[in-house]
Amino acid sequence: MKVLWLFAHPERRSLGGALRDEGLRALDDLGHDHRQSDLYAMGWNPVVSGADFGHDPAERLVVGEASRRAWESGRLSADVRAEQDKLAWADTLVVQFPLWWYGMPAILKGWFDRVFVKGFAYGVTDPARPGRSLRYGEGRLAGKRAMVVVTAGARESSLGPRGINGDIGELLFPLQHGTLWYTGMSVVAPLVVPGADRAGDADFAEYAARLRNRLRTLETEAPVAFRHQNRGDYDDDLVLRPHLAPGRRGLGVHRAE
Repeated sequence: MKVLWLFAHPERRSLGGALRDEGLRALDDLGHDHRQSDLYAMGWNPVVSGADFGHDPAERLVVGEASRRAWESGRLSADVRAEQDKLAWADTLVVQFPLWWYGMPAILKGWFDRVFVKGFAYGVTDPARPGRSLRYGEGRLAGKRAMVVVTAGARESSLGPRGINGDIGELLFPLQHGTLWYTGMSVVAPLVVPGADRAGDADFAEYAARLRNRLRTLETEAPVAFRHQNRGDYDDDLVLRPHLAPGRRGLGVHRAE
C-alpha cells in the first residue's frame, strides 16, 4: 500500500500521537510506503480564501467555481497542491484525530475544505450521462481506500446506539459518507479508541495491537456497504427508493443490508 497518514492533534506526546507513531512503524514493518501530513506540526492554514485560487479580490468570490478554475489552470496555492499530490500518490488514506464537540478539529476540517476542491475531489460528471455527477462511490478518488482512527474521551458504551453521546457510526457519518464516500473512496470501519483521557499503559498496548491488526488487513478488509448514488438505489431526486429499507428513516438507510 501507499498510505497517506493525515494526523490532527496538537500534542505529539498524546495517546493519539503515540498511536500515530505505532501505526507508521507498523506500516514500515509490513513493507508499505507512507507519507504523512501532521497538520499542527505543519502549521496548516485551515481557512479558505481567494488567495488559494489566485482570485482577484475586486471580484465576488464563488468558491466552487474559483477553485475549479484554479485547479484546472494549475493556479492553486502551493500548500494545497502539495497535499493534493500526496493524496494522488496514495492508494489509502488514514484520517486520525481526537473527537472534539462531536466532530473533527477545525484544522482537519479546514484541510478538507481547502484540499478537496471542485474538479479534484468533487464536481466530476459522467461523460456518458451529461449532467450526472459522479459521487457517492464514484468520482476522481474512486479506487482509494480510507480508514478513520479516532480517539474520544467518552466511554465506549456511551458511543453506542443508545448511548448519550450518540452512535459513533452516526457521529462519523459526515466524514465517512459525506466526504470520503462522496468523493469515491471506499471506507472501512473506523478504529475507535474510547476513554482516551484515562488510558494507561495496558490500554495503550491493547489499542496499539488493534491498530496493527487493522493495518495488516487494511488492503483486503471489506468496506462499509454504503449505497452508490448511480446504481439504482436512488430515484432522479436522489431519494432512496421505497422498496429499500421500507419503513425506516435516518442515516442507516444509506447502508445496504
